[in-house]
Amino acid sequence: MLTSRQLPHPSIRLPARVPSATIPAMTARRSPAALLALPLLLFLLAPVAVLVVPNLGAALVALARDGELRDALGRTALAACLAALLAAVLGTPLAWLLARRPFPGRALVEAALDLPLVLPHPVAGLALLLVLGRQSPVGGALLELGLRIVGSLAGTTAAMLFVSAPLFVSAARASFAAVDEEHELVAGTLGAGPWRRFWRVSLPLASRGLLAGAVVAWARAISEFGAVVVVAYHPRVASTLAYERFTGYGLSEALPVAAALALVALVPLVALRAIRGAR
Repeated sequence: MLTSRQLPHPSIRLPARVPSATIPAMTARRSPAALLALPLLLFLLAPVAVLVVPNLGAALVALARDGELRDALGRTALAACLAALLAAVLGTPLAWLLARRPFPGRALVEAALDLPLVLPHPVAGLALLLVLGRQSPVGGALLELGLRIVGSLAGTTAAMLFVSAPLFVSAARASFAAVDEEHELVAGTLGAGPWRRFWRVSLPLASRGLLAGAVVAWARAISEFGAVVVVAYHPRVASTLAYERFTGYGLSEALPVAAALALVALVPLVALRAIRGAR
């Protein structure tokens, strides 16, 4: 506590305290890093703005009149949803295992998960074609069962899953790692078995991270072109339709399709920000 000798004289006016919330903004405006960051931000935003803003009206008109575009966008969304769902169902156990249990060959598993992210996309499509094509053992067996992969929605989904699943596993792994193991141990002392601890403790606590990972996987899936065009050029999704319009009719015909796809891509970004903001 300040004594009377330590208190300032009444005639002396102390400077007003700057609200702490304004300090980062003031620092950012004065920082040289803000100027250095500007060129990269402009480089990333300018192409998208030049694509979407002038062609927004044409994209909306195309959505209303172009049935082929609507079908392609619907097919894209459906295949991306299936890919994200499969990534969540199949990737969640793997993510939990990587977050909780050391095991032999773990480094190889992690490298295998990173591999689809670094492969050129057409190369990823060729690799899938070797495994799921008509001449492959797996693709031939599935074809005998009536499930055709190449040139079908299943092939589109497989290509999207291949490139998007690692992103989900990475996000889910981080979410499980952030869950305090003490919660699981306490549930174990109360008689809960491993599966019950997973379903009642680990999964609910990591659910927001899993949902964010699924949104990221969905966003990655709708943007895929290279693997999709090799495995399943038909039926067309939005990315292959934009490519066909560009190569067959020129830039002017491809721009409305590209702008419409860019608008669709905003949906997962808004959803992801909403999920993160709700934490």
